[in-house]
Amino acid sequence: MAADEELDWNDLRYFLRAAQAGTLAGAARAMGVDHSTIGRRLTALERAVGAPLVIRAADGLHLTPLGESLVPLLEDIERSVLAFHGRASQRQARVRLAMPTGFTAMFTAHLARLRAAQPQLTLELLTGARPVDLKRGEADLAIRSGPVDQELIARPLGESGWSLYAAPAYLARRPAPVDLDDLSGHEVIGYDTSLAEVPAAQWVEQRAQRAVVVLRSREMSDMQAATLSGAGLAVLPCLAADDEAGLVRLTPRVLATRQLWLVYPREARLSQPVQAVIAFVLDVMRENAARIAGTAG
Repeated sequence: MAADEELDWNDLRYFLRAAQAGTLAGAARAMGVDHSTIGRRLTALERAVGAPLVIRAADGLHLTPLGESLVPLLEDIERSVLAFHGRASQRQARVRLAMPTGFTAMFTAHLARLRAAQPQLTLELLTGARPVDLKRGEADLAIRSGPVDQELIARPLGESGWSLYAAPAYLARRPAPVDLDDLSGHEVIGYDTSLAEVPAAQWVEQRAQRAVVVLRSREMSDMQAATLSGAGLAVLPCLAADDEAGLVRLTPRVLATRQLWLVYPREARLSQPVQAVIAFVLDVMRENAARIAGTAG
């Protein structure tokens, strides 16, 4: 390290994010700053260390041998800092729980139970289709469907179910399909192509070859709003759609299912507030398993 330079620990955080993202822009998005800030921080750290840590190339950032050797050390430091922060902030705790759209009402209905056990805890819900990066600290816990990262702890939560729905306004102009395996002539709300591997999306695509796809979206809230407006038929999560008075479920059958998981980093177990939210999620999901699966009757 250069004798006249003092190491700034914040610069290490910027370097770690840059190494993980592989680009200045990716690191900037992860940290909520401008990419030029990342560049300045990297330069300052390299000056303090007295050696290059990254090679800036047209296709992104490449670590030097020294940079590669530092990344595991910094990841260990970050995990220790997160664990320390979890212990130190138990009195005024905030736990961020990410989940698919449609789960919010179910958890807020039972929030008093969590508050009684953890009066100093603030539960922050992050909803939507975009998966959060738990390893980069975008949330503490997440409810996810489908494959999970093997580096995360994954607790099974049961299955979510989808069925076919329409609004009375749609059914007034076009009767419900007699054969659910043939949606010919119907107007359909489809899934964005980025969700092609989702079982519900596959069910729709296989049966709507001769239907008119009037809208595609990756957000379940947008698809449900379009269905409510009478725009067309849609395969929606039963948890949200069954409770919507403005929708008609066209079959008692569950047309598609997907395994749900509660996932979180291993370090999260060190935080007592996070442990409390884990227990809360497991209890609420177990009590509402039939609603979530679409088999509540």
